[in-house]
Amino acid sequence: MLLEVESLEVRYGTVPAVRDVSFHVETGEIVCFIGANGAGKSTTMLAVAGVLHPARGDIQFDSRSIVGLAPEQVAALGIGLVPEGRRIFGRLTVRENLVVASGLRGGMAAQKQTLDVIFNLFPILRERYDGRAGNLSGGEQQQLAIARALLTKPRLLIMDEPSLGLAPKFVDLVYETFVRLRNSGVTLLLVEQSMRRALSLADRIYFFQSGQVVLHGKAAELAGRSDLEHLYLGGAAAR
Repeated sequence: MLLEVESLEVRYGTVPAVRDVSFHVETGEIVCFIGANGAGKSTTMLAVAGVLHPARGDIQFDSRSIVGLAPEQVAALGIGLVPEGRRIFGRLTVRENLVVASGLRGGMAAQKQTLDVIFNLFPILRERYDGRAGNLSGGEQQQLAIARALLTKPRLLIMDEPSLGLAPKFVDLVYETFVRLRNSGVTLLLVEQSMRRALSLADRIYFFQSGQVVLHGKAAELAGRSDLEHLYLGGAAAR
């Protein structure tokens, strides 16, 4: 088991945003979180990445508890995060954005092989290498955000709504990249708004509602259920 989360509770002040959430991710899987805005998906991911600290529960990565570790310590263990909104440095060049990320793993000189992989995945980043990141399109900025995360050499890559705001052609490219990453040995944990996309991509899916997991299972099995749209919109669920 690569990642195992048990009875997670995360609060914003005194208000619980996530309550008694348990899930796991096995090596080589693509796992998706589905649910309406405010259901607790992003909060759960930020807790795994060390950005938020749980009020209770445990997060085990490769059989080691990572609760209480800082985000850079979590990244050093092999968990990469691509947050919602990408958060690239728009005033810096593509190269400078990548230099910042490479510092976590020994600098650019030590990253030639990873850079070759990145440029094979995202040729546009090689073309725009010395251009300002802020001048990239939304889809190109998403590619840069993923590339930065890959430079930390993650075993588990966490992405929060990676297709949000992208043109359909870029969504297709990003999802093709996910499959290629999984085939290269990277395990993926995604928050995704499109239920159709999640069902076609993921090995397993967790449905969130009001800060809790209300349904989970293999995507191939869940695809046959008639109540998924009701769940997504916030209806009650049978587990």
